[in-house]
Amino acid sequence: MHSHTRKLLTVITEAALEGTLVRDLDRLNAHGYTITDARGKGSRGVRDAGWEASGNIRIEVVCDADTAGTIAAYLQQHYYDDYAMIMFLSDVDVLRSEKF
Repeated sequence: MHSHTRKLLTVITEAALEGTLVRDLDRLNAHGYTITDARGKGSRGVRDAGWEASGNIRIEVVCDADTAGTIAAYLQQHYYDDYAMIMFLSDVDVLRSEKF
């Protein structure tokens, strides 16, 4: 089995941003992404997703390092000041490198 290293960019943020972030990801050359509902507690309090507009989402993008850096920098510059958002990067091994 031969694998290839890519970056996993994980973004946890307010569900209200989903449509805007999807447009940003498409424009910033993400080949794909996964979005799931998320719950938790952080510096801005408990986010329990009991009401859709107050919930959180988790967006995961597997891509090359340059694309991950570009997306992370853009989101940090445009959303960090006004929205609850965290991001982190991880190395992942993928088996079908052409997908990412």
